[in-house]
Amino acid sequence: MQTINPQENYEKSRKAIGYVDRKAATQADYDRIGFMSGLEVHQQLATKEKLFCRCPAGIFQKPDEYDAELLRHMRPTLSEMGEYDGTALMEFKTRKNIVYRIAHRTACTYEVDDTPPFPINPEALQYALEIALASKLKIVGEVHITRKQYLDGSIPTGFQRTAILGIDGEIQLRKKKVRLIQLSVEEDACREVSDIGHTRIYRTDRLGMPLIETVTYPDMVNPDEVEEACNYIRFLNRSTGRVRTGIGAGREDVNVSCTGGTRIEVKGVAHTKWIPEVTHVECFRQWALLAIREQLKARIKKEDWKMSYTELDPKQFHFYFDPITDAIKSGAKVYAVNLPQFAGLLSHFTQPGHPFYGEFADRLKVIACLERPNMATSEDLEDVVSRSVFEKAAKAMNAGDNDAQIIFWAAEDDVKTALETIEERALMAFDGVPHETRKALTDGTTIFERVLPGADRMYPDTDSAPIPLTNDYIEELRKNIPDAVADRYAQMVEWGIPQDCFKYIFTHNFFPLIKKITDELGYCPKYLGTFFGQRLKHLHGQYGKIPFCTCKLYDLFAFLKKENLDKAIALDMLEEMFIYPNAELSQILRLAGYREMTKQEIEALYNEAMGDFEPYRTHSSENDKRNSALGKVRRKALGNAAFTELATK
Repeated sequence: MQTINPQENYEKSRKAIGYVDRKAATQADYDRIGFMSGLEVHQQLATKEKLFCRCPAGIFQKPDEYDAELLRHMRPTLSEMGEYDGTALMEFKTRKNIVYRIAHRTACTYEVDDTPPFPINPEALQYALEIALASKLKIVGEVHITRKQYLDGSIPTGFQRTAILGIDGEIQLRKKKVRLIQLSVEEDACREVSDIGHTRIYRTDRLGMPLIETVTYPDMVNPDEVEEACNYIRFLNRSTGRVRTGIGAGREDVNVSCTGGTRIEVKGVAHTKWIPEVTHVECFRQWALLAIREQLKARIKKEDWKMSYTELDPKQFHFYFDPITDAIKSGAKVYAVNLPQFAGLLSHFTQPGHPFYGEFADRLKVIACLERPNMATSEDLEDVVSRSVFEKAAKAMNAGDNDAQIIFWAAEDDVKTALETIEERALMAFDGVPHETRKALTDGTTIFERVLPGADRMYPDTDSAPIPLTNDYIEELRKNIPDAVADRYAQMVEWGIPQDCFKYIFTHNFFPLIKKITDELGYCPKYLGTFFGQRLKHLHGQYGKIPFCTCKLYDLFAFLKKENLDKAIALDMLEEMFIYPNAELSQILRLAGYREMTKQEIEALYNEAMGDFEPYRTHSSENDKRNSALGKVRRKALGNAAFTELATK
């Protein structure tokens, strides 16, 4: 048994693959490893009802707020081609108890598969088609509803109903075009409450809500392009006014690969700002797995490799790690596994802070349902099992000097699955990057979620008839399509709006409101862009939300124009609107400190301030004197057009 310093080995392997932090990475780094990425952007539609039933959409329950619980066990079924989907088989292996917490306001018998689907929600179909048109996609002539298997329990029926509406579109980024594969409309899944051991609990309030999915080709060659493309799609969706916004309403999955790797789908990227770090780390993780493959293949052939294992008697092996001792007290078994020729590979770098052995621990959690911490290795960065225990276990298994060991603890019923899971992941190391779906974490790293689904899980929905789309209907919808995001971007550049305002304006779809105020009331668009993108953004962040309908902002400027008030007071009035969202604008004006003054009164105040001027520096100029006087008068005369006239002379 080799003496390996895991921390040194981790750092050495990190340098060997040429890992660089994202902020220091250049395009040359991404070209070197062959970075490639695509997107799947999901957005809920702002409909009144769900997609295939008449339950209300957008009503959410608290975790402990439900009227009934339903227990389900999922089983895989054969596809139309007579094959099983790998994801379905994996989920079946977990022996999960799926519990649904149902609230009567938001669920019905359709969602638990006791009633056939209603015809597709026409409002959802209209909204999704409008977004497909805005995405410059080719609209299908007939909508066909299909079923997509989901054996993780997130949908009680075991499948999701979905339909492709448009194909072959494109979006224009700042420096390139990104091709779109398709846009689909589908029903949303349940919200997970918890997943512990063999029990997974869901809420059904979100289930069945209409959702669109926009899928791109893998045209992005660096992480920043992926974020830009995702933002563009989100802004495009929001520009139609047909989607929900807020926490959970939009979610992104990223598909990442490197040269020699494979497409890995990373799910659960809740914020676009996470995308650069997630895609950067995932691409280098694959690069690291390829390096592990090359080392392993140089040592032994896959067909000659064979894992061995033995049960450890706690009376003969002394454990001090609390999770192990607690598990033993509850009747769990402790096993040691020998991995031939894996010495130095378990502590090999894969992600920042994550050596290769984490790949085994992740799968033990998901497939064998062993809660973390669920294992220890002979190359842990932080020892939890003494080296003497590993040496004794290695001797019991006749391990060689180039072998590595894993010790895990599990209930007797889970031991067989755990051993199969470890062996399966070890054999995958000979092939490089496994086909899998991963889950994004807030630090940019990812964990195993499930086997990557295949095409075998898709099949026609025999409960739903095809829906023809006439040219007249599509052309009528085309009238509702907004300007392209790229065109809006160019317009704001032309207006001179500061670039730091763009993201907030696009995120909240304020462009149409700015244009309306500009066109109908005659205000300067640069001023309005700054007002929205800086002042409104600041107050939005300070108060947590906008407590009034944003249409009231148009009313604010219309009120100022009607009353012949200077726009400078709009900033003060805006803050009062956040504090008193239900107050009339005339009341808001008074709360902002406005007092109507004549031109003579303002000039008198100004002359008085000029006379009282006290120099604040040795060589104060006449301009300093004037600015000081205007500052004093402003506090009393703000909003009066006569003051603006005086200040601009």
